[in-house]
Amino acid sequence: MQNKNQKSQVGHEVDLVFPKTTQTKRKHERRKIARSEDLFFQFVVGLNITAWMLLVVSLVVFHYARPEFISGVQTYWGIEGRDFWSQAYLQRLLALLQACLGLSLIAFLLRARRNRRHSDPLAVNLLVLAGISLVSLFTLYIVL
Repeated sequence: MQNKNQKSQVGHEVDLVFPKTTQTKRKHERRKIARSEDLFFQFVVGLNITAWMLLVVSLVVFHYARPEFISGVQTYWGIEGRDFWSQAYLQRLLALLQACLGLSLIAFLLRARRNRRHSDPLAVNLLVLAGISLVSLFTLYIVL
């Protein structure tokens, strides 16, 4: 039996020492690095920005490639306008749209490969960009 002055050790914490596991830690844990500092994430964002810039450039090229609008005033005064597609600009437009579609699909696949959780956000802007490029290419191939 214990004396009243002695405390029982039932309520006291005991420090246990566990043996070290054989797992090795990575130098750079991916989930502990901020997304803004991750080189892979920066590369995918760079592809995304490049693809959107290609779409803007293709809109400018589209403006110069399409037939000119000939108004009634131009017809009245006998001012001629181009009523056909410019082949030089049209080839550049097709190449730009194909590059835009390719870059957006590559960025989407790289992002999907990295994000494996269901809670990770979906790259909606890449899907919209790919959709715009695909519809534009489809329309140009049908019309021409």
